[in-house]
Amino acid sequence: MTRRRSRRARPERPPLPPAVVGAETIEQRADGDWIVRRISGAAARKYYRCPGCQQEILPATPHVVCWRDDYIAERRHWHTACWTRRDRRTIPPGC
Repeated sequence: MTRRRSRRARPERPPLPPAVVGAETIEQRADGDWIVRRISGAAARKYYRCPGCQQEILPATPHVVCWRDDYIAERRHWHTACWTRRDRRTIPPGC
């Protein structure tokens, strides 16, 4: 015996939200102006290496992407905490 589908109307599920990528902000630091974009965990889909702690940023981990105003090719993915404490630690040259 086959099962019949229920005729009762089921509520529609809302569509999944798109991966959230934050708006860009400009932060003034001792070494110049930086453009900072916040990345949500849903939008983080790849592995990156944080220049602040040299550890991996795993997929699905919220983090920030930062670059100087004129150097978008040199943008870097940072853990949010590492970026926040950036002015208080020594960073290897070139990061």
